[in-house]
Amino acid sequence: MARRTFLGALVVGSAGLAWWKFGREERTEAAMAAGEGTGAAGAKTVNIVEFTDAGVRRETVNVPVIRKSEDEWKKQLSPIAFEVTRHEGTERPFTGALLNVHDKGVFRCVCCDTALFDSATKFESGTGWPSFWAPIAKENVLESADTSLGMVRTAVSCRRCDAHLGHVFPDGPKPTGLRYCMNSVSLRFAKAA
Repeated sequence: MARRTFLGALVVGSAGLAWWKFGREERTEAAMAAGEGTGAAGAKTVNIVEFTDAGVRRETVNVPVIRKSEDEWKKQLSPIAFEVTRHEGTERPFTGALLNVHDKGVFRCVCCDTALFDSATKFESGTGWPSFWAPIAKENVLESADTSLGMVRTAVSCRRCDAHLGHVFPDGPKPTGLRYCMNSVSLRFAKAA
């Protein structure tokens, strides 16, 4: 019986590894389609759209991808922000500091300051996490398959620094019908002046 259990666990583990690899390959293909490339020095670059804190679109720029060591991220981020953004964790529902923020402004990546969501798209989802019906610019986020927890979901991350933000679900309000369910600790709110 122990051998059968071991073989079963081996098969399940192999299947999980294959799903993880598939999700990473899908993410790479999506990144290439979004205009990612390499700069003159060989550093990977991405196209993102810049916004003011009032949500005014400025320009599309090609910038280097931000890569840091685990220790560098730990120095920059709180322990929970580090766990969520760098290890795809999740904060407890109804505990995030940005859950009830409704001022005019932009929600930026806590790791690299890229504009991610405009407060005009924020809505009360009742889920316990800040929710938005659209990102501020599709170019600024990356969506990929997440097969953890025995289900298939769509993870959302920052295109510039690969910070895990949360997940997107097809149960949001009009006009998109989407719910970008984000972790407060992945975001920094920049209030419009």
